[in-house]
Amino acid sequence: MSVSYRIRQFRAAIRAAVTPAEYAMVARILPPAEYRLFQQMPLYDQRHCLDVYYTLVAAGEQDPLLLRAALFHDCGKVSDDGRPLALGWYVIATILKRWPALYLFAARLAPPIAIYAEHAARGARMAAVAGCPPEIVETIRHYHDPHPTGRAARLQWADNQH
Repeated sequence: MSVSYRIRQFRAAIRAAVTPAEYAMVARILPPAEYRLFQQMPLYDQRHCLDVYYTLVAAGEQDPLLLRAALFHDCGKVSDDGRPLALGWYVIATILKRWPALYLFAARLAPPIAIYAEHAARGARMAAVAGCPPEIVETIRHYHDPHPTGRAARLQWADNQH
């Protein structure tokens, strides 16, 4: 990802907003336990997940399990005690990702970087605990894989647009 892409991401995070109509839409689409996963994310992750959802819908996606997964796919970026990952840690993690060895080293030293690095697996565990269907759990678990397939590949494609 280019530096200009990351700057656009940061600006979008700072300006993030979710309308009452969007919260109502998400509440209609997601069962209560999944909606709680959406709600516990910080506003900028909620906005991002909505943007990913809208990208899939605009591309003609109609798979309800994939669309549900899109709405909370970054839920694993919340700490074990329910605190969202601060935006500053996102910036640090995305910069460090340019140097994989340094990124992995930092993830061992800094718990927030570890949360970011492991957020797909963490999110899959949270989705499983929330009672999500196995298809959603596996989609979230694998959407950051180097070569995902099926729903995870489609989620990765949409996620990479934002």
